[in-house]
Amino acid sequence: MRKLQWLERDEGFTLIELLIVIVIIGILLAIAVPSYLGFRDRANQKAADSDVRAAVPSAEAYYSDHGNYTSMSLGALKAIDQGLNLDKVSIVAGGASYCLQKTVNGKVAHVSRGTVIVSQGVVRETGACA
Repeated sequence: MRKLQWLERDEGFTLIELLIVIVIIGILLAIAVPSYLGFRDRANQKAADSDVRAAVPSAEAYYSDHGNYTSMSLGALKAIDQGLNLDKVSIVAGGASYCLQKTVNGKVAHVSRGTVIVSQGVVRETGACA
């Protein structure tokens, strides 16, 4: 008999109260989601930057062993450091410079090292990733 009395009570939330709670949750999501997306983008960029920076000592070790970057490739760098995580290795200026590149979820990081050449009176860095 007690259970029936509990079911017969007229207590609960009104429709207005439920709508107010849903609006508050929507406002909180509108604030939180852009912040989260910005954090995720920054984290991806930092991961790409870190992977590229970690590969530079291997490229320099390759240069000290061979005297140039001519035949340096991703495989050659991984032979020096198996933990490398790169997407692209570009060699320019006849092996005098290189570019290392990594992409993490659309965020690209690259580093160029080597010589600078003068082409038609304009000084340009030869290590720019192509």
